[in-house]
Amino acid sequence: MSSSAYQSGFGNEFATEAIPGTLPVGRNSPQRAAHGLYAEQLTGTAFTAPRHANRRSWLYRIRPAAMHGAFSPFAQPRFHNDFGDHPVPPDQMRWNPLPLPEAPADFVEGLYTMAGNGSPAAQVGVGIHLYAANRDMQGRWFYDADGELLIVPQQGCLHLETELGVLDVEPQEIALIPRGIRFRVALPDGPSRGYVCENFGQMLKLPDLGPIGSNGLANARDFLFPVAAYEDREGDFELVAKFQGHLWRADIGHSPLDVVGWHGNYAPCKYDLRRFNTIGSISYDHPDPSIFLVLHSPSDTPGTSNMDLAIFPPRWLVAQDTFRPPWFHRNIASEFMGLIHGVYDAKAEGFAPGGASLHNSMTGHGPDAATFEKASNADLSRPDVVTDTMAFMFETRAVIRPTLQAMQAPHRQRDYQACWAGLHRQFRAP
Repeated sequence: MSSSAYQSGFGNEFATEAIPGTLPVGRNSPQRAAHGLYAEQLTGTAFTAPRHANRRSWLYRIRPAAMHGAFSPFAQPRFHNDFGDHPVPPDQMRWNPLPLPEAPADFVEGLYTMAGNGSPAAQVGVGIHLYAANRDMQGRWFYDADGELLIVPQQGCLHLETELGVLDVEPQEIALIPRGIRFRVALPDGPSRGYVCENFGQMLKLPDLGPIGSNGLANARDFLFPVAAYEDREGDFELVAKFQGHLWRADIGHSPLDVVGWHGNYAPCKYDLRRFNTIGSISYDHPDPSIFLVLHSPSDTPGTSNMDLAIFPPRWLVAQDTFRPPWFHRNIASEFMGLIHGVYDAKAEGFAPGGASLHNSMTGHGPDAATFEKASNADLSRPDVVTDTMAFMFETRAVIRPTLQAMQAPHRQRDYQACWAGLHRQFRAP
């Protein structure tokens, strides 16, 4: 496939062809498609979804997606949606980075399920995974029928070859692969590691800005979508699918990345988190983290998301007579955090790039003792310029259930609670 090239605009209708004359004019499925191609519609929403929410694309491809062998189980026991029925402790939890594999492992082989809630069958909830890979996917393509994949690289770039074109994604960028789209991952920088949120619910979208107005947070034009690029290759290959929480494989005699042209609004994209326009207080108090919202998956309850992606990028803190880092808090929502780059401003140590933390519903958390002491005595006549950092949060309305392998993982920090041990009693009665 050709190198990456992009068109911009979240939610836009795109029309792109690798060979001129591929796309039909005035119709979607002519009696005979150009160049001997097959017309195929890929839909990500109900056919009758309102026009503003309807997501579908028409693909003009060398062979229909139906052409492959029968599926049989594919063994990768670390990647699943088994969030179990074991009791979930209300403990704060934190993990060191997932170790890079010693044996060869591609993106699919390197996926490791940390936690989740809901299910693909109910079409609600999320699966939260890490990945650590050290080789390209060779003669193998993957698609997820259970949910869209939000991929957050932390170490090493990803070269994502999809049915609709190519995305090159580096750390501090994210990729969004819609449900059902087939893709292959190559590692141009060598070993790579990062995070994946598998969204079972409604498709991720840009949040409404409300009183912020027409500008701010993530701009639609900064989301980049691929142009058509196809691969016409035959051989003895493998198609791996995730369907209803299980992995399956089928023989396929050609590359499924054979879409010569497409038009529509159901497509993969990428976004550079460094382009996020951060909003903050210029008077007093630390605002709610909803001001850091990049994307969200709506739920059936107005104002409550199935899943949110929030980030904590470089920014200025200028609020007066205010504890500037995130305050101590307990939420109805549950939070899974990761650190992509630098140092997170609410933790002095222990939260490393590639690491993760989980604070479930109504579990108390906040700055560690060193951060509290520093912020409580800071000179507020000067701004605090937070630089060289990028953290993120997957937030859900339901409890995030850690998997048994995550609970028992050698890289889990079992002494995490000690970071608050230095918060001494300071109360003095008047």
